Amino acid sequence: MKGAFSCRVLMTCLFIFLLIMAEEGREEMSSNGEPDKSAAMDTSDLSPRPPTETSEENGSKDTGPEAPAETDPAPFSAPSEAQEGDLPADFERLWKAAQDSPQDFTCWTDLLQYCEQEGHVVASHRALEAFLTHYPLCYGYWKKFVDLERRSGSNDKAEEVCIRGLQAIPMSVDLWIHYVNLLLGTLDMNLSDSPTRIRRVFEDGITAAGMDFHSDRLWDLYVEWEKEQGNMRNATAILDRVLKVPTQLYNTHYDKLKEHINSHPPKEVLSPEEYEELRTACRQSQKAERLEQAQQEEEERPPGEEEPPTPEGVDSEELVQKIKERVLAVRDKVYQENEEEVRKRWHFEEAIKRPYFHVKPLDRAQLQAWHSYLDWEMAELHRDTKDATQDPSHAAAEGSKPQGAPKDAGIARNDHRLRVLFERCLIACALYEELWTRYIRYLEPQNAEEARAVYRRACQIHLPHRPNIHMQWATFEERHGDIAEARRVLEELEKRLPGLVVVRLRRTALERRAGQLEKAESLLREAVAQSSEKPSLHAFYSIKLARLLLKVGRNCSEARRVLQEALEMSPENDKLHLNLLELEVSDASAEAVQECVRRALEAPLTPNTKILLSQRGLQFSEDFSSSIKSVISVYEAHQKLLNELGGTKRAAENGDEDPDKQSKTEEDSTVAAATTQAAPTPPHVPITTPPPPVMSADVSAQTGYGAYSSWYQQPPYGGYGYHNSWNYNQGYYPPS
Repeated sequence: MKGAFSCRVLMTCLFIFLLIMAEEGREEMSSNGEPDKSAAMDTSDLSPRPPTETSEENGSKDTGPEAPAETDPAPFSAPSEAQEGDLPADFERLWKAAQDSPQDFTCWTDLLQYCEQEGHVVASHRALEAFLTHYPLCYGYWKKFVDLERRSGSNDKAEEVCIRGLQAIPMSVDLWIHYVNLLLGTLDMNLSDSPTRIRRVFEDGITAAGMDFHSDRLWDLYVEWEKEQGNMRNATAILDRVLKVPTQLYNTHYDKLKEHINSHPPKEVLSPEEYEELRTACRQSQKAERLEQAQQEEEERPPGEEEPPTPEGVDSEELVQKIKERVLAVRDKVYQENEEEVRKRWHFEEAIKRPYFHVKPLDRAQLQAWHSYLDWEMAELHRDTKDATQDPSHAAAEGSKPQGAPKDAGIARNDHRLRVLFERCLIACALYEELWTRYIRYLEPQNAEEARAVYRRACQIHLPHRPNIHMQWATFEERHGDIAEARRVLEELEKRLPGLVVVRLRRTALERRAGQLEKAESLLREAVAQSSEKPSLHAFYSIKLARLLLKVGRNCSEARRVLQEALEMSPENDKLHLNLLELEVSDASAEAVQECVRRALEAPLTPNTKILLSQRGLQFSEDFSSSIKSVISVYEAHQKLLNELGGTKRAAENGDEDPDKQSKTEEDSTVAAATTQAAPTPPHVPITTPPPPVMSADVSAQTGYGAYSSWYQQPPYGGYGYHNSWNYNQGYYPPS
């Protein structure tokens, strides 16, 4: 017996000791020395979890490296001077790999995982700061950053990190809940301003993410917190608000509202105005119902006896029940309307399998699901707007509104829903510029500043190396009159992607349109100088510079000099010869034209190109020469060139070709000529336009001297211009 008693005493002491140690451990988890209340406010048990594929919002599903752990991360060691100067052994190697390849997500996750395993505060802080600059939509790492700062003993820094995360990803329901739990675990709730501050955070979260289809947990947490504060009327107001929001767990909110109304007296859960209104209506209904019954009771009551009075301010049970019935009847109508909204969106939501951010590409079906959802929401908004415009009474009311009055309530609600859907889409599809462009195209007619903010997010954070959307941004700024900002955007893009031809041409065009011709010329001259090691690119920029000097600057001699210098470097470049010839033709100098042709014939060009240039010289001579002798001289030189380069075709030209074949050829030529002549001829041909296709020797020989009409029958110039190598017209404006 004594041994058993001693054993029980020992076990009791051990149990007490374990309780004391557990309490000390909970106190250590709270950075302000108080038990951590965040665990008590965890919302995991407040409402049933949705199905797995759509249960988490904006990255909360644990399927990628950015998803948060379900358990608290291992505590980090406290920062010290030794740690600041003594980073883990492999940190520098992993850090360098991430810095050298910032677009490689795996390098970053390897670095972050290593720092977390080492438990090194300084290394983890440095890695998280750099990582979240490149990938701010990974909300799970924001939570880890907050926990790191909190375990380091700095609640203020933890809150700062949380606010930064919410600024980067305001649609994250999980991050809002984490922020609330942080405040609940660190604020002194005995202070008068603490509940006000938490309520303000809840309201900010509802404003930012409350319209999300998966925002139920945030609404539930807000309701439960107000109940814990004893604010039953506030809880009712929140339930009334969420009752109008189409969410995944819409029916559970209605069930909670009914339970809330039935569990408390109406006076405690309703606003004074609604309570008095319903109380008065129910009393009048009661009087009407009991009128006949009261008359009967009056006849049966003994003489001199009166009806017992009802105490002032006390509602009968029957009256309370009638008030509750009316309250739920009004809410039931709202619930039915919201259920219809949920029903219309349900299949769109089910089609979205990855609502969170990840660097892995989305498949075509997922992208199409987002586009289809956006198409539907935009159609709903368009329908409501059209109905409001066509309604005469509504139009009259709208006409009486002052300019700048708020939108119709239904239109404003659908507009807000569409914006929320765009924001959700740009979390999952942050790396797809066509969806950013679509959002901007929707916002720009309404508010250019909002569209500008979206451009800034897309270009500076998520798509820093996508040139098309940057150039669209520059076009947007120029269109709205901010030339300096457009210039800055293009300059930053060229620094990030040096050597991109399209960017340099955009900068040149911007300066030309702004009237800064010297700056435009300087940009092209700089490009010519920098491309001296690349002959084809050097020739391309030289042609562009010569064209600017000739067509805009009206400086023919300088344009000629640019092309001649380029020919010294690339004598085999046929485009340089063609452009120089066109320049000389436009200057109408016979000697310069023939000299240009002579130089081309001596250059290592293809036979076809030489024939083209010679034929162009012959045409110029016939059009502008003042002496028939000079025309004949040029013609004979051209015929000699054809004899030298025409090869085996000469026999067919002067020989006995099959009459049927010859007749068919002439017929085809006539049809082609008629078709081409019907097309309008452009009034101006730029110097970068090539001569027409090569004329065969057959036509010249068959028709004899002076038969150049077929030359004019060729399609207008336009097949030349480096379109294949540098298609710089792509993405100039957002696709329609």
